[in-house]
Amino acid sequence: MKNTFGNNVSITVFGESHGNSVGVVIDGLPSGVEVSEEFICHQLDLRRPYGKISTPRQETDKFTIQSGVYNGKTTGTPICITIPNENTKSKDYNYGVARPGHADFTGFMKFKGNEDYRGGGHFSGRITAGIVAGGAIAIETLKNKGILIGTHIKKCAGVEDNSFTDYENEIKNLNSKIFAVLNNKKGEEMIKNIENVAKEKDSVGGVLETVVTGIPVGVGEPWFDSLESVISHALFSIPAIKGVEFGCGFECSDMLGSQMNDAFFVDNGVIKTKTNNNGGINGGITNGMPVIFKCAVKPTPTISKEQDTVNFITNENIKTEIHGRHDPCIVHRARVVVDSITAIALCDLLSQKFGTDWLGEK
Repeated sequence: MKNTFGNNVSITVFGESHGNSVGVVIDGLPSGVEVSEEFICHQLDLRRPYGKISTPRQETDKFTIQSGVYNGKTTGTPICITIPNENTKSKDYNYGVARPGHADFTGFMKFKGNEDYRGGGHFSGRITAGIVAGGAIAIETLKNKGILIGTHIKKCAGVEDNSFTDYENEIKNLNSKIFAVLNNKKGEEMIKNIENVAKEKDSVGGVLETVVTGIPVGVGEPWFDSLESVISHALFSIPAIKGVEFGCGFECSDMLGSQMNDAFFVDNGVIKTKTNNNGGINGGITNGMPVIFKCAVKPTPTISKEQDTVNFITNENIKTEIHGRHDPCIVHRARVVVDSITAIALCDLLSQKFGTDWLGEK
C-alpha cells in the first residue's frame, strides 16, 4: 500500500476518518523555511464545512506539529503533523453495504476485510486535512520564491464563473474566500442551486480552475516526469477528482493548429507567448507563462436517495438509503486541497531542477 508521493520532496498521509487522528509527514524540505501556524489554521479553515452546502460534521482541526519545526522554522528533518478526529458517528455505517460511488467494496477486496470501514476509513476525504496542513508549508515555501497558486470554482450546479484575467490580484482575493469565485454574484447563484439540490437529497459536482504564476522556465521533464504528468498524478490522488486538463484541454481537439499554437514574442527582453492555450507548458516543461489547469470534481457519492446496491458479506442484492452526515457539494472544500497538493508537487519538481536548498533561499 503506497501512501507517499514525491521524490526529493515527499509527503506521506496517514489515518482513518473515524480513527484517533489523521496527519501527514513532509520530508525533503530544507532547513530555515519559516512555518506559520496561523497560515496552516487559515488553510484548514478553507477546507471546513460551510453553511447548508456542507456536511454537519464539524472538526476543530487543532493540529500539532510533532517534529521538524523549531522556533518557527523547519529543521530540515521530516515534519510530522497530526490532526485529531473529534466528531465521529460510527453507528451511521453498516459494514458489508457497498455504498454506490464509494470504496467500501473495493477496500474490502483490497484489504481482505481488515480495513477500518467507518466513515470511509482511509479512503475518506477526511484524510485531505493532512494534505492541507502539509500543503500550507509548501505554499508558503513557494511564495517566498515568488510562486503563487490560486483556484476558483469555474463551474458548479449549472452556473459558470468568470475566467482568470488579472492573475496575481485574483489569486490574493481567492485565497481569502471560503467560497472561491471570481464573480460573487455567480457564487451566490451556485450556493442557491446547491441548497436546492440538497433539499432533493442529492448532490452536485463541478470544475475547479487553477493558475500558478512565477514558476521559472525549464521545470519538468520530457515524458514520464513532465509537469502535466506529475501534477496530474498528485491531483488524481484527491478522492473526488475524475478529470484533469491543462490549458485548452479537450477544447483543443476542435481547434486548428494555427488556432492552438501559442505564438512567441519578446517583451522587454523576456520571451512570452501571445496566447496560453498550452497552459504554460511545452514538451512537459514550463515555458514561463502561467500554468493553468482544470479539475473535474464528481458529485458527492453519499446521498440520501434510495439506491440499488449489494451486501458483499452475504452476497445479496439490497436497497440502501444513507442517513449519515454528508456534503451536497464538496467542490468549494476541494479547492484548497488542489492548491495544497499542487504546491507539494511543484516543490518536488523544483527541487529536482535546482536542489532542495534552493527552496529555502529567499
